[in-house]
Amino acid sequence: MRLSSELVGYLAAGLTTASFFPQALKTLRSGDTKAISLGMYALFTSGVALWSLYGLLVKDGPVLVANLITLLPAAVVLQRKIVAR
Repeated sequence: MRLSSELVGYLAAGLTTASFFPQALKTLRSGDTKAISLGMYALFTSGVALWSLYGLLVKDGPVLVANLITLLPAAVVLQRKIVAR
């Protein structure tokens, strides 16, 4: 069986996106953002938004989908960190 590059991309995107969710869910459930660096999370969320735009511009489905899925909880956690300051 030969894997296509697109399938590998979707698998990689799925794994990296899934790896983000446990920590994001823990933060959202507890409401505790003290241990989160505002600078790091702002850069991370901006990077995810830019990767989404990149995926859209170059028509790269795995990059676009993975980053759009990650962007929503990342933005929510960032918003909570900013409000908690």
